[in-house]
Amino acid sequence: MLRLTQAPNLAMATLWADALAVEGIAASVQRQYLAGIAGDLPPDQCLPEVWILHPIQEAAARTLLHHLQNTPQHRWRCVCGELVEGGFEQCWNCGAWMPR
Repeated sequence: MLRLTQAPNLAMATLWADALAVEGIAASVQRQYLAGIAGDLPPDQCLPEVWILHPIQEAAARTLLHHLQNTPQHRWRCVCGELVEGGFEQCWNCGAWMPR
């Protein structure tokens, strides 16, 4: 087994491990229950980790993880002139939908 990365929280670790599994990379989440003892141990030692079963798949796993962590965000200008950034498909100012 090979430690791929440390995740900021259990939800992200689980999403990353599931995405790797969908691509045929056997992955698991370790340290998922250590958050409860943060303070007794240093907090950075209590973060969940994503591990892969086969080290030969490391390059593919790191590439997929990079794409998951660096998803491009939409940025568009609404008809009302407002600049809308992030994953929003509707303008917060006027409620218009993002043009397709």
